Amino acid sequence: MTHHIQNAALGTILAGAIAFPAVAQEGQPIAVQMYTLRDLGTLEEQLQAVEDAGVTAIETVGTQGVSAEDLNSMLDEHGIEVVSSHVQLATLRDELDEAVAFNKAIGNDTITVPYLPEDQRPTDAAGWQELGEELGGIAAELAEEDMRLGYHNHDFEMVDYDGQTALEIMFEAAGPDVLAQIDLAWVDRGGHDPAEYLRTIGDRVFAVHAKDNAPDGENEDQRGFAAVGAGTLDWPGILDAAQEVGVEWYIIEHDLPADAAGVIAEGADFLREELPAHAASN
Repeated sequence: MTHHIQNAALGTILAGAIAFPAVAQEGQPIAVQMYTLRDLGTLEEQLQAVEDAGVTAIETVGTQGVSAEDLNSMLDEHGIEVVSSHVQLATLRDELDEAVAFNKAIGNDTITVPYLPEDQRPTDAAGWQELGEELGGIAAELAEEDMRLGYHNHDFEMVDYDGQTALEIMFEAAGPDVLAQIDLAWVDRGGHDPAEYLRTIGDRVFAVHAKDNAPDGENEDQRGFAAVGAGTLDWPGILDAAQEVGVEWYIIEHDLPADAAGVIAEGADFLREELPAHAASN
């Protein structure tokens, strides 16, 4: 089985000889960010948790510490495709060819910058513009390989410069080929309404990180995050906005879950229930 396959085709496979859980996502664009499962046993056990949640797509963290051949074998075993990979900016600067080769080998065409360490973060608007221009150059190199570049935000990109966030400045400088992976909980923590911010960023948003913020004072042992739908975010408004801007993937993530398998199962159930109604209304 190849991994970068459309969900419609996957549905045909699911109806055949391979047995999958009854809660399989049935064509819905739901994925799991593997960082959520990093403390849950082996990589095989982590992928089993994804399968058990009825999810058939993941976003990897780099190479997941294995060869492309070994990862392909495990993906095949669990009926999972890779739809994006988090690759550090330093790796894209110094080892772009290797990152491209690995991701092509696992059938993934989208590489996403996941996080900027503090020493790599611009400190003024000009710096964010310069970073955007650099990302635009990397995106052009990836395009030559039929691959895409995305950028994932936290709250530090929500800083305001004369009415624009750093993230907006960066994307404008990057040009249209650098895509957005909007982390909804971090946008909220940065002081912005996630639904309105999705509309601000617009059709370059290829994915959202579906995560939630717990009420103040709760889940402090989990960095204040909650399972999708179990926190304070306005999901009806968010899902409407996500449909409007053409989000391709809803990627479940939790930064420090007490029960990683439970968090992805709960999030997947919530999204499976909610997405069809919002898709139908747009």
